[in-house]
Amino acid sequence: MKLGMVGLGRMGSGMTERLRGDGHEVQTYDPQVESTAASLEELARQLEAPRAVWMMIPAGEITESTTKELIGILDRGDVLVDGGNSNFHDSQRRSAEAAAQGIHFLDVGVSGGIWGLREGFCLMAGGADEAVALIQPVLETLAPADGWAHVGPSGAGHFVKMVHNGIEYGLMQAYAEGFEVLKASEFGLDLEEIAGIWRYGSVVRSWLLELLYGAFEQHGSDLKDIAGYVDDSGEGRWTIFEAINEDVPVPVISAALYARFASRQDESFAAKIDAALRQQFGGHPVKSEQ
Repeated sequence: MKLGMVGLGRMGSGMTERLRGDGHEVQTYDPQVESTAASLEELARQLEAPRAVWMMIPAGEITESTTKELIGILDRGDVLVDGGNSNFHDSQRRSAEAAAQGIHFLDVGVSGGIWGLREGFCLMAGGADEAVALIQPVLETLAPADGWAHVGPSGAGHFVKMVHNGIEYGLMQAYAEGFEVLKASEFGLDLEEIAGIWRYGSVVRSWLLELLYGAFEQHGSDLKDIAGYVDDSGEGRWTIFEAINEDVPVPVISAALYARFASRQDESFAAKIDAALRQQFGGHPVKSEQ
């Protein structure tokens, strides 16, 4: 089928290549790279009714403005897909705004990263049955076998992807802490070797562990050329907010998010407070700043 792809970054470019490789005709728009269209209006003219446009751009203001512009360009019966990591509340609002103009809006959580081109992308679609059916050939090409689902109504796709990313935080932090314990031990352990053997038969084997082994291969077991600064793109925070609203405890995901916050501090002021209090009540020595 014909599809318009807005955004040709790491994910969008891989998705476009995978689609074209399976015979789909993909028209593209990204002002930063060579595209088939020089504007969203031109992109729309390159498609046929009912048109399908997939946005693969960062969540936030750029998605907000692009959605509004496309709702003003597309016609009744067309489909607009947000494949970025938007907040599901925003997706529900945008769906209602699109529906007022007779346009279908789908929120599709996409997982797979830079490996999706080769392995396929896991897709979590939220929205109306009719709209999902219109883009089903695209979903079937992008995903590996059994790797996509229509998970629910508007907002459900991005909600499921949000929780997916919250779980990812916890998994990554568990590996990070475990390997730090290994590194600090008295045994002089080869972390690359351990990550390697854990890939086979171990209860903790996973794709993330395979990626960690690849990182040790590339950078060495001490990861000397990687700074210990870990950013977050919002989904972990949102997962925790929703858990609070639902009265659901998520201590692992919460701790993983706080560990990311801690990674960004050159020195923790809270640790200074702890040291000062120990000195005050117990006379414990403190270390002076260099």
